[in-house]
Amino acid sequence: MSTTTGPATAADAKPAATDAKPTPGPAATGPDASHGNAHVQLTGSGRPEDHVVAGHGTRPAAGRGKVVVRVEAAGVSFAEVQMLQHLHPFPPKFPFVPGYDLVGRIVETGEGVTGRQAGDRVAAMPRHGAWQEYVEVPAKALAAVPEHLDAAVAVSLITNGVTAYQMLHRLTALAPGSTVLVHGASGGVGTLLTQLAVHAGLRVIGTASPAKHDAVRALGAEPLDYRTPDLPAAVRELAPGGVDAVFDHIGGRGLDAGWAMLADGGTLVSFDSSVAGYRPGQWFRPHVPALRRTAARWIAARLRLTRGRRQSMYYVKPGDDFRADLAALYRLVDEGVLRPDIAGRHPLTAAPAAVRALLDGTTVGKHVLIP
Repeated sequence: MSTTTGPATAADAKPAATDAKPTPGPAATGPDASHGNAHVQLTGSGRPEDHVVAGHGTRPAAGRGKVVVRVEAAGVSFAEVQMLQHLHPFPPKFPFVPGYDLVGRIVETGEGVTGRQAGDRVAAMPRHGAWQEYVEVPAKALAAVPEHLDAAVAVSLITNGVTAYQMLHRLTALAPGSTVLVHGASGGVGTLLTQLAVHAGLRVIGTASPAKHDAVRALGAEPLDYRTPDLPAAVRELAPGGVDAVFDHIGGRGLDAGWAMLADGGTLVSFDSSVAGYRPGQWFRPHVPALRRTAARWIAARLRLTRGRRQSMYYVKPGDDFRADLAALYRLVDEGVLRPDIAGRHPLTAAPAAVRALLDGTTVGKHVLIP
């Protein structure tokens, strides 16, 4: 179990890859191998210090078509912040084990599983359940993970990396020299999206708090304070003709500002919604404004009323494209093109601190739990 309980800077992060190959984990031990399984649960809505609770349960057995994975690293994401406030669009019932994504090694395979075996190193995106030592997941949802890749780096690319990659390469078709705006350029998705965009030859304007502007510049972007009173005007000063794409994780009225920044023919991508100002339990309300605006602008675009501009919503999902794009991201890490920022590596018992750091927005990059 990791001893790092506080966030680390990007400079403190472990290298993306090492020459040493991890030793494969234990072989399948059978469904009767039910020993302890450390986990973290969300027990209700409120502060992470009160409702993010470490405990122990029973190790799962692999059902038909499923495998049991020994977790090496699990990601901490904004989805957990939303779930903690019961403001996620698809919230499980309390109490539950959160954890959107994981990297680990198969220790048991269930009946009917083919193409996977004990010892395989894999990635999964169960959307909840990753914050524990052992997780049962469907075999068909797994993706391969290179043996040499650092577990924290590998897990940072599952949800965040594929989100960034698909928004840039599958939802937009931008030629080198195009200009894009990345909101939250210092966050888990934003740092990766900025690096990918710069690598694609795009000019990137990235919003972040002033304390993080140096980190945004280091990624190759031009920083802007997201609290600028007239942000569209500030963007137009840098890009008088508007930007070719806006990647927005704020939602609501922020999408109106993003729409105003677009050049003719530009694309606004909404990939999340802020839950600030909403009462716990209003599970879908923060996301309704984005849905309404997307629908209205889709209709307007069909009627040719938007000067070629369009708005879309993005939601990462598993499948063949997911596996292909995750493999591409791992190759970019090996090539030195992509360097994920690991904000902190925490044991399961420090999960409240990891969620608090994400909630307060005090760090750059991805927080990771190491069971």
